[in-house]
Amino acid sequence: MPFNFRKLAALIATAGTLFWLYTFYHIANVPQGDGSGFQWLAVFPLGMVFGAFFLPAWLLVAIGRLPRFNTALGLCGLIAFAIIWAQLLNEFPKS
Repeated sequence: MPFNFRKLAALIATAGTLFWLYTFYHIANVPQGDGSGFQWLAVFPLGMVFGAFFLPAWLLVAIGRLPRFNTALGLCGLIAFAIIWAQLLNEFPKS
């Protein structure tokens, strides 16, 4: 039985989407710091990663095209999320 890359791509896209949604919750609960609200600027790079990697992944999963490429695209998106999120966690004010 061949490995089902389409299901793997869907799982990776799901993980990326759920993480992206979690970031909104986390940013909403960041301590205020100076009260400027600049922590909300973090949604832009995270949204760009979601739009560049996971929206195309969902589209390709839905139409069933390029499952191996789609899996690689999703993995690259997860790596990009990890790099950006690690940087953002260092920038957010601590409680």
